[in-house]
Amino acid sequence: MSLREIERRFHDLPLRRKLILSFLAAIAVAGLITLYVGTRLQHRTIISLAEAKVRHDLASAWMVYNERLAGIRDTIRLSADRDFLRDALWSGFLGDVGARLDRIRRELGLDILTLTDGRGQVVVRSRRPEISGDDQSADPFVMQALRGGSPGGTQIVPRAELLKEGQDLADRAYFEFVPTAKAAERAGTYEENGMMLKASAPVVGRDGEVIGVLYGGLLFNRDYRLVDKVKDIVFKGEKYKGHDIGTVTLFQDDLRISTNVMDDQGKRAVGTRVSQEVNQAVLKQGVSYLGRAFVVTAWYITAYEPIRDIDGRIVGILYVGMLERPYIDLRNRVIATFIAIAGLGVILILGLLSMIAGRITRPLGVMVEATDRIARGDLAGRLDIEGRDEIGQLAQAFNRMTGDLHAAHNDLTQWGRTLEQRVEERTRQLRETQDQLIQSEKLASLGKMAAGVAHEINNPLTSILINTHLLLERCEDHALEREQLTMIADETTRCAQIVGGLLDFARQTPATTVQADIDEIVERTVQILEMQASVRNIRIERRLHRSLPRIAIDKNKIQQVFSNLIINACEAMPGGGVLTVSSRLSRDGTHIEIAFSDTGVGISPANMPRLFDPFFTTKRMGTGLGLAVSYGIVRQRGGTIEVQSEVKRGSVFTVRIPLEENIEETGREENGS
Repeated sequence: MSLREIERRFHDLPLRRKLILSFLAAIAVAGLITLYVGTRLQHRTIISLAEAKVRHDLASAWMVYNERLAGIRDTIRLSADRDFLRDALWSGFLGDVGARLDRIRRELGLDILTLTDGRGQVVVRSRRPEISGDDQSADPFVMQALRGGSPGGTQIVPRAELLKEGQDLADRAYFEFVPTAKAAERAGTYEENGMMLKASAPVVGRDGEVIGVLYGGLLFNRDYRLVDKVKDIVFKGEKYKGHDIGTVTLFQDDLRISTNVMDDQGKRAVGTRVSQEVNQAVLKQGVSYLGRAFVVTAWYITAYEPIRDIDGRIVGILYVGMLERPYIDLRNRVIATFIAIAGLGVILILGLLSMIAGRITRPLGVMVEATDRIARGDLAGRLDIEGRDEIGQLAQAFNRMTGDLHAAHNDLTQWGRTLEQRVEERTRQLRETQDQLIQSEKLASLGKMAAGVAHEINNPLTSILINTHLLLERCEDHALEREQLTMIADETTRCAQIVGGLLDFARQTPATTVQADIDEIVERTVQILEMQASVRNIRIERRLHRSLPRIAIDKNKIQQVFSNLIINACEAMPGGGVLTVSSRLSRDGTHIEIAFSDTGVGISPANMPRLFDPFFTTKRMGTGLGLAVSYGIVRQRGGTIEVQSEVKRGSVFTVRIPLEENIEETGREENGS
């Protein structure tokens, strides 16, 4: 059947059936698109969360690895400083040095602990004192220690060297390769060298000359303490369907030498090898690998990073992985639930559509015809639809509407002409009334607060000031202490003036103005607060004009404004940042502008209209008065404070003060405080 024939048959269907089929097709298409997009997003989100966790877990594994290395290095360095080693090397009499070194080795949990002379020749091995005299001067750890260093790191130790320390170490290092799915091809069938965490330190004689080297190490091969410790710290023994959810492995080249990954028989999968994809990325290219990887028997979300020796060569891999199955099962459960809910919804919607379509389509033709008549201006048309359901009620209402429409037409036209004017007039009156009420509430609240502050703070401020002056009298000969106490006295006096100023602002008392240099006030305020800002890791930059005209201003009040703005800017940068304080003359030459620009968190658009409201604050410990008081001080001088802000980018508060004094004249308001 052709597409044209299908389209023709669809158009010939009854309206009720076409409505149902159309809605059903739309729901099906939307559902399939939603299912596909939702499945992709859910999978990506869940896997991304798993990758982020395994990346964090790998960082924790490195912390344990480096902590173990640092512990070995520190213990070797401390052991090399013991007097009995220095005396034995100096005198050449070994005595019980081997036994004492072996006791130290066991206490420190090391696999080897060996002493050489100043030429790198082995003097005594703690494990096998009978084997000595071989030259270790070419060993990079011994070489650096002979030069006075104390190196530590990872090293591949040949089997011959392991045999010198003991047959058991050589046996631990020996692995026959276990066939591993997806592993890269590799020559040979076994590995006999070992990977060791090693450190060395010089033994220094009494004259400061290096007379020997003490080196020791921990063999990773078949030593599961480190990987199990990382697993316990990171995954805390969590399991999924009887399997460990997290695993940790140390690789020597691509060979598992220490792991808690289990094979099919439930044993540690030592001797198995890493997949070819990881081999290529980590061992060949030297980069980290993060993502999905096949590990012995199952798929894991994994993170691999190369392990390098003391010379920077890649000698192994540190791996952390989480079982992929829990995340896939979670994704499948979410998708199955989504599909079930969507299917149930489609069934319910289909039934509902069938009912609605039947009731709508029957009187629909009649209603369309009547609507056309009204559109042509025939307001006398009537519907002949019987019934008391919603459609019948709609028909009756339609008839009443057409009957009343003509009579109301003239009234509606007249009301339409005057409605906008009346709405605007009423809106203006409401806004004026609201502004007056808000202003009255602000002044009343601020007046009560000011009286309380003046009563509670003036007495302790007076005590501080009196005691500061008493201390000043005792510090006549101490210039530094006197300077600091003088600053305390000045600032205490200013605090008292600020309290009085707060009360004055609430009662709208006149300001005490003098001719002053605005840049000097800014500079003094910054000097007072600069140390406080530096503690918060905030740098204050000054960009002052330095040649602004002097203006009549209340110095203490305007310094209070600047202090509030600087402190607010610092609190808006909890992680540190830069506060730029600049001054300039306005473009029209009528105002001085002082801008405080921070790189902080910014102000949300919802809070901008309320910034200068008394008692409004977004700070947990704030009172919400700083900006309100500051705004009142600047407005009293005839100026303004303008704010520009962008969330997460910072804010700019600009204080604009007119050159000519224009103090606002406002009546005092009795508030009962």
